[in-house]
Amino acid sequence: MSTTKMLVKPTHSNTSQILYHRRPQKKPFVHGVDGATSSFQILSLPKRHKTSRRTRRVCSTTGPRSCTIKAVASSSSPSTTTDQFQQEVQSSVDEIEEAIAVKAVVTVQPTVTGFIRNLGIGRGLDDIQDLLGKTFLLELVSAELDPKTGEEKETVQGYAHKLGKKEDGVKYEASFKVPVNFGRIGAVLVENEHHREMYVSDIVLDGLSNGPVNIICGSWVHSKFDNPEKRIFFTSKSYLPSQTPSGLRRHREEELVNLRGNGEGERKHIDRIYDYDVYNDIGDPDRKLKLGRPVLGGEERPYPRRCRTGRPPCESDSLSEKRTGRFYVPRDECFSEIKQLTFSAKTLYSVLHALSPSLATVMVDRDLGFPYLTAIDALFSKGVDLPPIGTDGFLRKVMPRVVKTIKDSGQDVLRFEPPETINRDKLFWFRDEEFARQTLAGLNPCSIRLITEWPIKSKLDPAIYGPQESSITEDMINQEIGGIMKVDEAIKQKKLFILDYHDLLLPFVHSVRELKGTTLYGSRTVFFLNPDGTLRPLAIELTRPPHLDTPHWSQVFSPCWHSTGVWLWRLAKVHVLAHDSGYHQLVAHWLKTHSVTEPYVIATNRQLSVMHPVHRLLHPHFRYTMEINALAREALINADGTIETAFSPGKYSVELSSVAYDQEWRFDLQALPADLISRGMAVEDPTAPHGLKLSIEDYPYANDGLIMWDTIKQWVTDYVNHYYPNASLVESDHELQAWWTEIRTVGHADKKDEPWWPVLNTPKDLIEILTTMVWVTSGYHAAVNFGQYTYGGYFPNRPTIARTNIPSEDPDEEEWKAFVKKPESALLKCFPSQLQATRVMAVLDILSNHSPDEEYLGEKMEKAWADDPVIKAAFERFNGRLKVLEGIIDERNEDSNLRNRNGAGIIPYELLKPFSTPGVTGKGVPYSISI
Repeated sequence: MSTTKMLVKPTHSNTSQILYHRRPQKKPFVHGVDGATSSFQILSLPKRHKTSRRTRRVCSTTGPRSCTIKAVASSSSPSTTTDQFQQEVQSSVDEIEEAIAVKAVVTVQPTVTGFIRNLGIGRGLDDIQDLLGKTFLLELVSAELDPKTGEEKETVQGYAHKLGKKEDGVKYEASFKVPVNFGRIGAVLVENEHHREMYVSDIVLDGLSNGPVNIICGSWVHSKFDNPEKRIFFTSKSYLPSQTPSGLRRHREEELVNLRGNGEGERKHIDRIYDYDVYNDIGDPDRKLKLGRPVLGGEERPYPRRCRTGRPPCESDSLSEKRTGRFYVPRDECFSEIKQLTFSAKTLYSVLHALSPSLATVMVDRDLGFPYLTAIDALFSKGVDLPPIGTDGFLRKVMPRVVKTIKDSGQDVLRFEPPETINRDKLFWFRDEEFARQTLAGLNPCSIRLITEWPIKSKLDPAIYGPQESSITEDMINQEIGGIMKVDEAIKQKKLFILDYHDLLLPFVHSVRELKGTTLYGSRTVFFLNPDGTLRPLAIELTRPPHLDTPHWSQVFSPCWHSTGVWLWRLAKVHVLAHDSGYHQLVAHWLKTHSVTEPYVIATNRQLSVMHPVHRLLHPHFRYTMEINALAREALINADGTIETAFSPGKYSVELSSVAYDQEWRFDLQALPADLISRGMAVEDPTAPHGLKLSIEDYPYANDGLIMWDTIKQWVTDYVNHYYPNASLVESDHELQAWWTEIRTVGHADKKDEPWWPVLNTPKDLIEILTTMVWVTSGYHAAVNFGQYTYGGYFPNRPTIARTNIPSEDPDEEEWKAFVKKPESALLKCFPSQLQATRVMAVLDILSNHSPDEEYLGEKMEKAWADDPVIKAAFERFNGRLKVLEGIIDERNEDSNLRNRNGAGIIPYELLKPFSTPGVTGKGVPYSISI
C-alpha cells in the first residue's frame, strides 16, 4: 500500500499563526526509490463545522477553517487510488479539527539598562516585531517519545504577541492547537525575535486538562541575531536523570553540554558558559609592572577556581590575564535589574569607581592621619566635601545614606550615619571587655579557640622564624588570674582561649614592612573565661621574626595600672584588631564564603540539569555570587584596590588568603558543629541540645547558629529523602556523582587528594554536603558580613591597618619621648589615614546593606518547590522554624544573665535573625552570597 505524507499549511499569514513543526527527515520524501522526483497533489478543502476541541493535528488557530494541504506521494506506490488519498486527507483534517486549545503567557521583566543600550535602529525594528505579533517564537516540547517511531514528537510552534504591561512585568501571549496524542508538555523552546536580550520570568500554559503548567525561566534570552540557538525551559517538575521523561532526555543532555562550552575563546556578555580558571587577573602588570601579582591556584599557591573568562594574556606577563572591560560572568548570574539599579552591589561599584577617585582628589595627602580623636567624630557630623566635577548628583542618588547635599551651598558631602554601637556607647571601642566580647558576638566570632596545651607553640621552622615557644609565660598568666586558679587548672577547666595569628602572619612580616605606610607582626592574644561567662583579655604577644641583620623580637603586653603600660596595651590592641580585621575580610569572609563557593556554582550548572532536584534546591543559594565575586576581583581585592591600600597585609593580602586556604580550609570543617569542635569551642554530647556541649555557654554566634544549622539540616533532610528514598538512587545518579567529583577534583583541584572530603554514597552523605553548602551561603555569610558597618563603621573599634610599629620595638629616643609626652598622637598615627578610613567606611556601609528586593532564607518559596505538595509542606515547616528562631533570639537578647549579648551599652546579637527590613540593620540572613 502506498504511503502518503501530509504537511498542513495555513492558507494565509497571521501574526499569531501556529506552525506544526517536524524534525528533519532522514531522507527527502520527494524522491522515490528510483531517484525520480514525485509530483505534488494539492487539494483545497471546504470549511468544516468544528465538532470537537480535540484533534491530533494542528492547523492555524486563527483565520478560516479551510486549509491548503500538501500531499506528497511516494513514487514507489503507483497503486494509490484517489479514494484512498481522499480518505487520508479526510483523516488528517479530522485530526486537525480535534485539538486542545492552549494559550501561553510569557512574562518579561522590563529592563532600564536594556532599553538604554538598545536605542536606535534595532529598537525600532523590535517595536515593529511587537506590532506584527512576533516577539517570541515558542515551541512546545512533548515529554514523551512517539510510541510508533520511538523518536521525539514534532514540536508545536506559535508566535507570541504583546498584550501589555502588568504589575509583574510585560505580558506576551501565544495560542496553540495541541494534538490530543501530544502527551505531557515537558519544555518550551524560545526564540527571541528582538534585537536585544530580554529577561523572561516565566511562561504559563493554560487550557490543559490537568490545569496550568508553570515554566520557570528567570533567565536572559538572547536575541536570535546574536545567537540563533533556541533556549529551552523545562517545567517545574524535578527529575533525577534516570527518571527523565523519554522526550526530554536529549534536551537535558544537550543543555548541559551547551552550558559547559568547549573551553575555548573569550566569553561574550550574552554567553551562558560555565568553566574554570585560576585567579590570574588580580594584578594589572600591563598598566604598571608593580601591579603584577602572582597566580593563585596551583601547587605553589593553592586556591579555589574562578569562572573562566578566556581573555588574552598580558603583554608584560604571559601568566596573567588582561583586565579588559567588565569581568565576564555567565549571563544568568548577573544581578537582576532591581539589583543593578538599587542593590548594594551596584552601589558598591559606584563607591569603588566613582567615590574613591573623588576622595583621592580631596585628600591629596594619602598618608595624612586624623589630628585628634574628635576629628573622627566629624565624619558623622560634618562629613567630607566632595568635588562637584564628576558627581553631578549621581553619587547622591545611588548612595543617599552617606552622600548628602548641604541645603545652603548645594555642596555634596560624604557624611556617615553613626553605627548603632557608638550610638549606644561612645567609648565602647575603648573598653577591654568589649574587645573580648566581640570575639564571641562580633564581626569575626570564628577565630577564637580553646587553649589545650601549655606552653603555646608555633609550628613554623625555628631556624627561619625564631623560637617556637611563645613569650607568654605561665608566670605572666598566673599574675593575671592567680587569685582564681593557676594555668594548669585553667586549661583543665577549659578557661583559657586564644586569638592566634602568629603562624599565618609571621612569614609575611618583613615583606609587608618593606611597603610604605604599614607594618605587621605575628600576634597571639590570650583570654580567660570569667565565672559570669564573659572573657577577660590577659596578654597580647607581638612578634617580629629574624631577618638579615634584624634579630628576632617579641614582647608581651598586659592590662596595666600604669599610664605607659596602659597606652602600650592600647596600641597592642590596635595591632591585634588590624590582624583580626584582615583575617576576617580576607579569610573568614572572602575566602571561606565567596571564593570557595564559586566552584560549587560552576559545577552545579555544568553537571546538574535545571530539572535536577539538587540544582533546584541550591539555585537560590547561588544567586548573584559569581557577579559579586567578579566585582570583587575587578575593584576590591585587585592590585591597588581597597583591600590592598587599606588593610595591613597590603599587596600580599590575597596571597595571604591562599596560605590560609592551604593550611586551614577543609570542606568538612565548614559545617558549624565540626568547626566548633575543631576549635575546641564544643564537644560532642548526645544529651546536650544539638548534640554539642559548648565550652562557653554564652557564645551568641554558636547558640543562634546551631539552631539555624539544625533548621537548615531538617529542611535539607526532608527534601533529599523525598527524591532519594534509598541509597542506590544516590549512587546511580550520574549527574550528582559527576557534580561532586568535579567540585573536588576541578573546582578545588589543589585539595583533590585530601582524605577529609566526604564520600557521596547515601542520602545521609548528600544531606551533610548540602547542609554545609546552604549554611555557608546563608547563615555563616550573614554572620560575618552584615555586621561590618555596625562594628567597623567607627573604625577605632576595628582598624583595618596598623601603620606604625609599637613604640617599645627598638625604640628611638626621640620617638619614645614623643610617645610618653603625647601617647594619643601615637595612637592616631597608628590608625588608618583619613583616605583609608573613609574609603573603608563607605565600602563597609554598602556591604552591610540589605537590598529592597533581598531574598531571605526560608521567606519566599521557590516556584518549583511550591508545585510539589511534599516539598511545599516541608518548606512551610522550615519557614515556621525560622520564625521560631526569631523569637528565641529576641528572648535571649532580653536575658540579663547572657552578658555577651545583654548589658549597658551593648547592642543585641541579631546577625542570625533570619529576616530584616531593607538597609543597614545588623540582622537578616539572605539565601545567598550576593554582597
